[in-house]
Amino acid sequence: MPQTAAHRLIVIALRRWLPQIGVLALLVLLLGWLGHNVLENMRERGIRAGFDFLFDPAGFEIGESLLDYDASQPLWRAFATGILNTLRVALPAIALATLLGSLIGLGRLSRSAPLRGLCGLCVESLRNIPLLLQLLMCYFALTSLLPDVSEALRPLPGVILSKGGLFLPAWHCDAGCGWDLPQPAGFGVEGGWSLSPEYLAVLIALSAYSAVFIAEIVRGGIQSVSTGQIDAARALGMRRLQVLRHVIAPLALRAIVPALTNQFLNLSKNSSLAVAVGYPELVSIANTSINQSGRAFECIVVVMAVYLSLSLLTALIMNRYNARVALRGTR
Repeated sequence: MPQTAAHRLIVIALRRWLPQIGVLALLVLLLGWLGHNVLENMRERGIRAGFDFLFDPAGFEIGESLLDYDASQPLWRAFATGILNTLRVALPAIALATLLGSLIGLGRLSRSAPLRGLCGLCVESLRNIPLLLQLLMCYFALTSLLPDVSEALRPLPGVILSKGGLFLPAWHCDAGCGWDLPQPAGFGVEGGWSLSPEYLAVLIALSAYSAVFIAEIVRGGIQSVSTGQIDAARALGMRRLQVLRHVIAPLALRAIVPALTNQFLNLSKNSSLAVAVGYPELVSIANTSINQSGRAFECIVVVMAVYLSLSLLTALIMNRYNARVALRGTR
């Protein structure tokens, strides 16, 4: 590449990124200044301030944890457990909502009137009921309508469903690799992989609520594709699936992905409602930490920082994917 062309690219990059970096730096400085003033005012009034409390013993147990955690460990580890629990429910919910929403969106465009009506009923019902009510409904249904462990449902071999949650076979290699099947034992279930009713309620509610919005996004994205493009593809002899894969999907994704990003962000933030059913995600851990330490300001700052970081990371990933989709759609 000629040197002048390289210099031109550098200048373009600087013009593009320097203003954004400058705005970000000013924002960081402003937030730092505000935080410093708040902490100083708290110290002047005799209120303990700072984040040193994160290294004190937590003093409370957590019902569900992907980490090896107990009450004697520092508080930062409790927050880490809450973050992992948030991701544990948010990431599968995003996948399920995307899959279910895509199917419902395609169903609303089906030639079958009953299928269109059923998908439309799902959309209009779920999106007009507040998520918190759906979450409570799912939780009470799981804990009230399902049978006890002694009469648990067995929908599939090795799968147990009861008021105690969902129990699945787990693969382990402790003393030889093999499947660890759950088995009823007294008032509980031993072995396998367990999903608590609180977790299931949050997962189902988040997935269903977000899916109907994603369905409308998918439907609108597909309908935004010009009929001329579809007719031209059919005139070239493409089959229906080929038209969907090579024409409709690339063009529709340009309209779908930006709106889909917003739904992913909303789903991640709506996972904070899990505190209503006792699932130990980040907000629930923060509430308990506030009661234990009395550091309300610091705990809220930690929660805000985590959600901000997760949202920025999600937006970054989706924006990169959107750029790839836009390039593919213009070829």
